Amino acid sequence: MSETPVLSLVDVTRAYRSGEETLEILRGASLDLHPGEIVALVAPSGTGKSTLLHIAGLLESPQKGQVRVAGNDTGTLSDTARTALRRDEIGFVYQFHHLLAEFTALENVLLPQYVAGVSQADARARATGLLHRFGLGHRLGNLPGKLSGGEKQRVAIARALANRPRLLLADEPTGNLDIHTSDAVFEELLLAVRGEGVGALIATHNEALAARMDRVVTLSEGRIVAR
Repeated sequence: MSETPVLSLVDVTRAYRSGEETLEILRGASLDLHPGEIVALVAPSGTGKSTLLHIAGLLESPQKGQVRVAGNDTGTLSDTARTALRRDEIGFVYQFHHLLAEFTALENVLLPQYVAGVSQADARARATGLLHRFGLGHRLGNLPGKLSGGEKQRVAIARALANRPRLLLADEPTGNLDIHTSDAVFEELLLAVRGEGVGALIATHNEALAARMDRVVTLSEGRIVAR
């Protein structure tokens, strides 16, 4: 692909101290993710999936290596610029929805747009459109406590896409749902991501879901390798 990757990890290294021991989690991990590409990250627990996603999402910094997001070398950015890049270019979806309980479904999708400085009219149009896309047009005024598990996760995905990110990072996005709901929500996620042209890196233990993505990678001895 000639298009500039939306995410580029080059020889990323990350280790942690545990008492007298140093635990090397990532040892020269490299990955290019292009706009519109959906990549599954399938690896056993404890191999560094969450660390990799945190580094890709600018929540952690590598000790060595380069992280580029939307063409920006994040190692040269100030903390303020990294925060702005994370807000404007990266969407996150977690296993648990993390919706704000005191706000309605619509308000949960409006809030990140307000933080980004989007006008009320544009933010409402975007939030309403996303929630309708996920079949939640009749749930706009519902608090999370009144939504099913699948509905909550659909709102979380809509929230992640609200600011039109170029990169979506998801950690077991349907892992907390039953099989039927998981399949339906995941299909909606794929359709929405492809429709938005977002590059997505999705960690999952579900081999059937992984097989529906464009390619599958894993972590082996701290490096990213094709499956």
